[in-house]
Amino acid sequence: MRTPLVRLQHDGPGEVWLKLENLQPIGSFKLRGAGNALALAAPDELASGIWTASAGNMAQAVAWHARDRGLPCTVVVPETAPRAKLDAIERLGGALIPVPFATWWETFRTRTYPGLDGFFVHPFSDPAVMAGNGTIGLEIAEDLPDAGAVLVPYGGGGLICGIASALRAVAPACKVLACEVETAAPLAPSLAAGEPVEVEHVPSFVDGIGSPTVFPEMLALARQLVAGSIVVGLDEVAGAVRLLAVRNRVVAEGAGAASVAAALSREAGDGKIVCVVSGGNIDSAKLATILAGETPSVGQERRVEPAAAPE
Repeated sequence: MRTPLVRLQHDGPGEVWLKLENLQPIGSFKLRGAGNALALAAPDELASGIWTASAGNMAQAVAWHARDRGLPCTVVVPETAPRAKLDAIERLGGALIPVPFATWWETFRTRTYPGLDGFFVHPFSDPAVMAGNGTIGLEIAEDLPDAGAVLVPYGGGGLICGIASALRAVAPACKVLACEVETAAPLAPSLAAGEPVEVEHVPSFVDGIGSPTVFPEMLALARQLVAGSIVVGLDEVAGAVRLLAVRNRVVAEGAGAASVAAALSREAGDGKIVCVVSGGNIDSAKLATILAGETPSVGQERRVEPAAAPE
């Protein structure tokens, strides 16, 4: 669906707007890219079912589209995936294969997993997925033609590269900035070094973005399209989640609120700033903790029991 663009209600300086992708049917922008990838696939490619690797939001998108098409769906998930997202995947009919984080991350590189031979939807490194994400940029340009900057959470890079590519075509004066969280922020040092840099990855309530490193092909695109990366702290993200809920009545997950935290840091400059609120799938317990004025603790994510791969 085309999501609304609304003004952030806050007391600080600057004009901040919210692109509310958390209002998509699955609570995340991922429906766009997954839907485009499946629409462009040949029917025989989908005959054996669909699978993906995801912490939750792309998994929900693929499961949602698979259910709509009457196809089986399997998802390789990290053991630290939040319960709210896992429950949503299962409600949509997706089968879960929990694995250690390193195994899960390696699946993005190899695009394979033992026992899975259906059509693989890559969460970010796929031209069709990025093109689908780019429709967000087209909508922003239509709704706010004089936007000076668009802030986008950075996970694998498929969201920001899609949006930035679209904006370069229709609004080249608008700069696009990535938003990362300090517990897992590889893009900022990688952009500075001109090559992938590995960083420490500490699991936190901001589970939709953050990784140990960036993929070379995504860094190559980001260096062409992205003006830089703003790194924010967990307390800042929690504050943004709280502000969105209290002032705008918007429920955002940590990754979705990272762009707002970055905008409030003033590092994006002045003018009209658009924050892509990428998703709203947050565990209720974590949301309650944040609304109580606290920040969920680091490194205490729930784990799910590993399961065998399908025959």
